[in-house]
Amino acid sequence: MTLEGLKKNIAKLISLYEGERQRADGLAERLAQSQEAVEACKTQIADLNRQIDTQKLKGAFMAEGGNAEARDRLNKLIREIDRCIALLEH
Repeated sequence: MTLEGLKKNIAKLISLYEGERQRADGLAERLAQSQEAVEACKTQIADLNRQIDTQKLKGAFMAEGGNAEARDRLNKLIREIDRCIALLEH
């Protein structure tokens, strides 16, 4: 193997290394973007689950009377809970 052939092989290796390094950098960037998207989706899922729970709770307390009756029921439950807490404190 000649010195010129060795130089060509080294240049080829450097070129291959640079290509793989750029590929790795691109993959790292895509991974970071994917992780951000996953976190955004997790946040959205948590928000939607809270909305579902709220709707389920609202539906459980709503009767034919609508929002006013549901609000009265909730207020009554809150007063009952407050009364129980007061009894436990004494």
